[in-house]
Amino acid sequence: MAKRINVILDDKTAQAIRRAAKPGERCRFINRAVQYYAATQAPDALRLRLKQAVLRDRDLAEEIARDWRAVDREVWQSLNRAERRHRRSNPDEQRSTS
Repeated sequence: MAKRINVILDDKTAQAIRRAAKPGERCRFINRAVQYYAATQAPDALRLRLKQAVLRDRDLAEEIARDWRAVDREVWQSLNRAERRHRRSNPDEQRSTS
């Protein structure tokens, strides 16, 4: 069931509606625009879109984490090798106990 309401729009908005909607289709155009806006901008809709994005990007996040773990391991291994070389070249230095 349709309900007639009066709304006030600024000139630019009314002009955009006149350009976008065919003659006699203004009500249908505004109705669809409001429904779309409500469906995509309402808190529940935003929450659902966020959840979908998290699920969609979950594999990507895991892949990035794996890549960084590999890089991190490489860096630590190179640091450990450098530290061992340093110890061999300076045997008189005391080792840290911390």
